[in-house]
This record gives sequence, structure tokens and C-alpha cells, in this order.
Amino acid sequence: MNQHLLQEKPTTQHADEVVKVAVAHGDGIGPEIMDATLKILMASGANIEPEPINLGEKVYLAGNSAGIDQAAWKTIKQNKIIFKAPITTPQGKGYKSLNVTLRKSLGLYSNVRPVASLHPYVHTHFPNMDVVIIRENEEDLYAGIEHQQTTDVVQCLKLITRPGCEKIVRYAFEYANAYGRKKVTCMLKDNIMKLTDGLFHKVFDEIAVEYPHIKAETQIIDIGAARLAANPEAYDVVVTSNLYGDIISDIAAEIAGSVGMAGSANIGSEVAMFEAIHGSAPDIAGQNIANPSGLINAAVMMLAHIGKTEIADRIKNAWLTTMEEGYHTADVYQKDVSTKKVSTSEFADRVIANLGQKPQKLSASVLDKGKGNISIPTYTRKKEEQVLVGVDVFINWQGADPEQIGESLSQIDAYKMKLKMITNRGVKVYPNGLPETYCTDHWRCRFVADNAVTDYKNLSYEPIVYEQVIALLSRLNNEGWEVIKTENLYEFDGRRGFSLGQGE
Repeated sequence: MNQHLLQEKPTTQHADEVVKVAVAHGDGIGPEIMDATLKILMASGANIEPEPINLGEKVYLAGNSAGIDQAAWKTIKQNKIIFKAPITTPQGKGYKSLNVTLRKSLGLYSNVRPVASLHPYVHTHFPNMDVVIIRENEEDLYAGIEHQQTTDVVQCLKLITRPGCEKIVRYAFEYANAYGRKKVTCMLKDNIMKLTDGLFHKVFDEIAVEYPHIKAETQIIDIGAARLAANPEAYDVVVTSNLYGDIISDIAAEIAGSVGMAGSANIGSEVAMFEAIHGSAPDIAGQNIANPSGLINAAVMMLAHIGKTEIADRIKNAWLTTMEEGYHTADVYQKDVSTKKVSTSEFADRVIANLGQKPQKLSASVLDKGKGNISIPTYTRKKEEQVLVGVDVFINWQGADPEQIGESLSQIDAYKMKLKMITNRGVKVYPNGLPETYCTDHWRCRFVADNAVTDYKNLSYEPIVYEQVIALLSRLNNEGWEVIKTENLYEFDGRRGFSLGQGE
């Protein structure tokens, strides 16, 4: 059960050096599990100097919609290490997720979640499970860019970038290489999202060839998640984009025994943040029954990150010994397996009592066998010829007959441009749509150069200039069409940079 963590930019602290850490006690059960974990850290000789920061629910409710104050940002920038208990984001009122804000603002591009079973001490059907989920942490749908465009339709933009893909995919292979992992599995959905997830897949294939000693495979996320849930022992390192990673990391943690047991690292080139993956559980707050294991494991990852691997091993092995002895909190207590049901504080005291011990049956933690530090090269943007070949015009129209809007737009006298097709919710409805297709009030109308070949067996596009788009929009406006959005259509080095309509 080697749950190592390397850092992109290593530090060189020794065990006796004091390291200042920005510590957020969090909301709900956060203060209880943080106090328990800090007590273990102090007893272990970790020489961590906690500097409290103010963030979370109280900051939100005080009127700060970001959930973090300027003093906290200052402490974070000084210390470069954040140790955070779960926080609560109040529902409604437009509050943005603080976790997303921290990850994106600080460039914490890699979310690392190791999950290993503790069979038989924590119930699981998979006694040999040992998986690391590496999740892209900054982009995808979590960009949070949403708009209501018509009465019927809202949109959320899925943003996938080449530098984002390159960083996270390389991190996964570097992690596997450093810790002797044998396989990296990429999960995505590029059979549907051919450009966004297609880019992630392309980058994965490009980088995989640089690590020939590591097996590389790709799986569609739906069947991949199902297989992970059914047979996690077949997986080693899994790399994926933000939303998929958020989902499957919780699946992996739960089938290993409990989401409450897993720690998480958020790694950037300058700053790193360590936290439990579970929520603030306000329903059990203040009862001294919460399991601090997730935050303890996050603390172990933090110590490894700052170079205090001996202390990390000391705490991890004490924790494993405690689990092996059967001193369990209520969430993982088993009548026929556990020795005693203990409180949050009692669990921490037992871990402290076991400092210096190693488990007898579970694999002991050894964090100094890594092959080196993870190195992510600076992104270099390659030059491509970008040519404008058309425009998708999104129109708010309350009618229901695609033929009616199609025939009307086909008659638009736009300078050297013509209507190619119309889709509704991505499905082609004009020309030659199906009457069964339900249509909303949101119509994507694709215009291309009037000399482009638009038959569906021999598609080709001709360059246009942006003045033609402006002329088209002006004509549409003059004739009473409500344009709610446009998307320019480009080719990149002759490669189509936009999707076809379903059924096109």
C-alpha cells in the first residue's frame, strides 16, 4: 500500500526543520478532524507550524462571495502549502465553489487521489485494490461558464486546452514512472465529444510513446467507470479530465471501503493543497464521531511533498497499525472485525500511541523508494494556420417548423455566404430533417462560403473574411432575427476545428 506523492518542484526540508503551513479548519466536522490530525502531526515530530487562514462558510455568509479573505490569500502566497479541512459552500445565492477557486487561481492542475483497500479491517469486496486517480483540476465543465440563452435553453461551456491536457497526462506518466506503476489508463468520451475529449485522447497517445515501459490504454468513461467499480484490481493509474475524475475518484474511494478514508493532493508548479476528499458532514458535526483518516492521509501526502518522508512513514504506519488493531470510528466499525468503536479524539490518541510501530499484516508505508521528482516541461505552443471558413449563428426563434426557418434563412441576401444546415440541440433538422425530432427555441444555423461544397458526401469549405460575418449578422438583425450567440468556424492546418451536426 505505497501511497506516495512526489512534487513537481521538490523541497529539501529535513525532519527537524520547521515548515509553515496555511491551515484551514473548515466547516461542519472540519474543526474536529483538523484538531485530531494536527495533534498527531505535533506528536510525530513533523515540525509543522500551522498558520490559520479564514475561509469557508462564515466568510461566504459575511458577504464575501468567493469564500476567502485577502489575509488568507496573503498567507497562502507566503507559505505555498495549504492544509485544508472540508468546507461548506452555502446553497443558492450564486456562491462559487471555493475548492474550484483555489485550484484554478493557484494553478493546482493535478488532483492526486490514491486509494487502497484495508481488507479485512475495512469492509470491501476488493482486498487487493491499489489505484491512483489523477484528475485534471482546472478546466473542463468546471470552468463554470454558463448562460441562459433562450426561454428553453441554458448552456455550460466545456473548455479543454492542449496545455492542460499535456500537463495532466505527463504528470500521470511521470507519477507512474517514479513509483514503479505499470499501467496508465486514460478515460474519456471522445466517441461523442470528438474535439474536446478527442484532444485529450490525442495528447495521451502522443505522450504515451515517450514511456514505452508503461502500458497505456484508453477506455470510454462510462464502461471504464463500470469496470473500475466491478474490477478495480485491474487498474493501476487512471488519468482523466475534471468532471470524470471527480466522479470516478469517489467511486474508487467508496468501493475501497469509505470515501471518509481517502486523502487528496492538489499539485501546482508553485503551490500545493492537501485535503480529505469527503465533505463537511454538518449532520454529525460537534459529536466527536467523525473519522479523521482522510485528513490524516492528506497530511501524510503533504509531508512527503515537503520532503519529510520519514515522518510521513511514521504517521502512516501508526495509522495502519491502529486500523489493523481494530480501533475504528463508527463509519467503518464492524462488529465481528473491529476491537473497539472509538471517537475522533480517541482514534487520534491511538494513532499517537502507535507512532514508531509498523503494521503486521497490512503493507507498511515506505515513501523513499521513488525514482525521482516529477518534472513537467513548459508548454510550447506550435504555430498553425488558422483559416475562417464559416460561422454558426444561434437564433432564438419561437416557431416549431424547421422547414419554415430554413427556407427563410436560405433566402437571406448575405455577401457571398449561404445557409448550410440548421441543428436543434445538436441534431440536424434542416435540410432533410426528421419530423420526430423535438425542437426547442434554440437554433444553430451554419453559414459557409457560397462556393463551398455542401453535399454530405463531399464536404469542403472555402475561406471567408470576418467582414462577411459582420454583413450576415447585420442582415439577420435588419430582418428581425434574434441572434443570441455566434461561433466562428475555423480550419487549423487544413483540419476542421468544429463538429458536424448529428445526422449531417
